[in-house]
Amino acid sequence: MGLYDKGLSVLEQYDLEATAVYRGRGALICDTKEGTVLIREFLGTQRKLEYQAELLSSISKSGEVLTDEILANQEGNYISLDKENVSYIVKRWYQGRECDTRSERDIYAGISAMAALHKVMQMPTQMHYAKEPLSREFQRHNAELRKIRKFVSVKRKKNDFELQFLDSIKGYLEHGEEALKSLETSQYEKLKANALEKGTVCHGDYNQHNVWLLEQKAEQKVAVTNFDSWNYDVQTADLYQFMRKILEKHDWDFKIGKNMLNKYQEIKPLSKEELENLRVRFAYPEKYWKLANYYYTHNKAWTSEKNLEKLKKLTAQHDNWRNFVESMV
Repeated sequence: MGLYDKGLSVLEQYDLEATAVYRGRGALICDTKEGTVLIREFLGTQRKLEYQAELLSSISKSGEVLTDEILANQEGNYISLDKENVSYIVKRWYQGRECDTRSERDIYAGISAMAALHKVMQMPTQMHYAKEPLSREFQRHNAELRKIRKFVSVKRKKNDFELQFLDSIKGYLEHGEEALKSLETSQYEKLKANALEKGTVCHGDYNQHNVWLLEQKAEQKVAVTNFDSWNYDVQTADLYQFMRKILEKHDWDFKIGKNMLNKYQEIKPLSKEELENLRVRFAYPEKYWKLANYYYTHNKAWTSEKNLEKLKKLTAQHDNWRNFVESMV
């Protein structure tokens, strides 16, 4: 049995037989008589996986959106051990393709699927899986930016990335402080408390790699996958993450942003408070913080050309990003 077959033996515990096997991202995808399944090594906790299975089962029953449901083996367990005692999970999978971020049709299909998902994603709250408050996240990120600025300032010899970082940090830090102020005077605390009370769940990692488009008899269906990062939070968190990733790829195209928001609201209208929260999330320079943080936590003596390119692209997009934020008022 080669590396290729790693994990394949666990299918016996599901009374399934693979008729064809393909490689996926760190997983095996198998055709069986009962449909397509995915086998993946499991590194999380059993408790969270059981809640996840419950969540996916309730989404599936709603009939709103297809998901990669976690299958129980013949013993009724979601985790199966192979002969080497390695833990695996088996999920329902689909024949399709990832959402193409260059295709507006795909983007809008992905956003509509998210809205449909958000309508049915609720579960009694387990505080253990509540996302940290956004205000704490903003405060932490701002403190990190100040620390990195101090670190770079005192460096004797600065490379191109560090020079460009020092040149741009003042403005971005101001955006970060402003976003925190706006958040603190907004209705966010109320939204968060409401979400926790209702047991509102977010996907936690909603991006193009987790949105699959299935062409079925002229009707396009969408499957949403990889719910491992699910948490209890205000659902604008998912909406912001997906929209930001798409808009960065489209140079903050106002029309695409507006259309995404409209497509979402056709299915799940946003309240005034939720729209305000979405705007505050967009106002925070998250991508800039990510880049600075990556630089700081990796080898600082060597800064790749790629990081400098990313910083240049970010500063080139600055005005379009700010215009988009202002347009949301």
